[in-house]
Amino acid sequence: MDNTLFILLSFVLLFVIIVVFALLLIKKSDTISILTGTLNKLKTSFNDLDEQAKLIVKTDLELNRAQEELDKRIGGLESLQKISRLISTTLDEDEIFHRLDIALKSDLGFEKNLILIYDKEKRIRVRSEDGFSQDELRFIVSNLEKDSSLIAALGEGHTFSSVTSPAQRKELIVGLFNVEHFVISPVLTQNGIIGMMFVGNRSNALSITEGDEELISILANQIGQSLENARLFEQVFTSSQQLETKIQDRTKQLATALEEVQKISKTKTEFISAVSHELRTPLTSIKGYAAILMTGKLGAIPDEVKARLEKINTHSDNLVKLINDLLDISRIESGRAEMNYGKCNLLAMIENINDLLTPQMKEKNITWKTELAANIPEMFLDSSQIERVFINLVGNAVKFTPIDGTIQIKAELDAEKVTITVSDTGIGIKEEDILKLFDEFYRVENEINLNVKGTGLGLPLAKKIVEAHNGQLWVTSIVTEGTNFHFTLPTKKEDVIKKESLET
Repeated sequence: MDNTLFILLSFVLLFVIIVVFALLLIKKSDTISILTGTLNKLKTSFNDLDEQAKLIVKTDLELNRAQEELDKRIGGLESLQKISRLISTTLDEDEIFHRLDIALKSDLGFEKNLILIYDKEKRIRVRSEDGFSQDELRFIVSNLEKDSSLIAALGEGHTFSSVTSPAQRKELIVGLFNVEHFVISPVLTQNGIIGMMFVGNRSNALSITEGDEELISILANQIGQSLENARLFEQVFTSSQQLETKIQDRTKQLATALEEVQKISKTKTEFISAVSHELRTPLTSIKGYAAILMTGKLGAIPDEVKARLEKINTHSDNLVKLINDLLDISRIESGRAEMNYGKCNLLAMIENINDLLTPQMKEKNITWKTELAANIPEMFLDSSQIERVFINLVGNAVKFTPIDGTIQIKAELDAEKVTITVSDTGIGIKEEDILKLFDEFYRVENEINLNVKGTGLGLPLAKKIVEAHNGQLWVTSIVTEGTNFHFTLPTKKEDVIKKESLET
């Protein structure tokens, strides 16, 4: 019984142990399954993290490269701005290349720099270089002059670099310049290619980027513009120098000619003065004898003889007037004429001229009009000389104004001068005649002048008198409508006139 109970208890205990063990195994299996699932998840997460890490590293590298490229471009743009400012602030071609020599070595950062420019004979000339020996330069220039295809491509505005050039072209440029990385760009102006710019690095140096290509292309264009500006300035300066030399030569010629004209004018004036004086004496005698004969003191004379003596007297008066006009012109031209200045009422003088010439105007039924400003002050003039001007101008107006015409005198005050206009409704003057109107002895060819005698000295004398008063005289006219003679007189005070006379 005891053994049986013991066995039963043992069996029960064994069964309990087996059950407990079984339960433990089941729990451990579940744990293992859970752990395996977790491990798989960890592996998946790790793989994901690894991929993300690789992506981050790749992105970081790309960002670093982009930052380096950006920094390089910013540095290149700063260098470009500095070089552009340097070469654009001078118009001397040699100075441009001197500044480029310094700037290319210190600012761009390439091992080799070269600027080639065509001379006047279209030969390639080295204007700036760094990193090349003389033998290398001779070799480069010699081969470039033979490479028509490269020159033609550059002439079309193409830029070549080790980044974008075709393999064959890249190989030729690399061999020619002995570099691995390069940019070669044309130097262009409005007239086409004038040269080329080259930069490069050897194989163990930094490679060229598209940013470098763009930078060098812009700089080459800037060099072309600066050279074009310098050459245009040189051409303008040379032309200006030549023009200045021609002007100086012409000025000397004109000065010499003016001296000759002045000498001739002086000789003419002296001759006219001398002849006029010589003519006055016999004319006075002729006029005197004619007057005595006409009085009959030397005996009675026939009417026919008396009529001829009257013609002699009239012609003598005309000759005396002509001689007096010539003398007055010569005196004014030579500065020997004395103007007897005095107080003058211009408005009263114009009314006196009207009274003086009224008989002539009545013969042709000419209407006289005046438009005189009331504020014209009392002026300081040579009254007799200015009166001669009025008589001459109004007399001409009467002569050339037809029956029932109109003559008008207008006077306006403007600042420190009075402008007088004598207008008529006469036949007018052609433009080609106006240009010669104030020449001595010139008379306009028209029907009136053919029938009325004159000397052609009245208008030149009037002009001289007005100019002697520091005024101006000019004419405007329309054929068949009338003529306007304008002249100015300064409203200067007596003390001003005296002061100017003393100064001259």
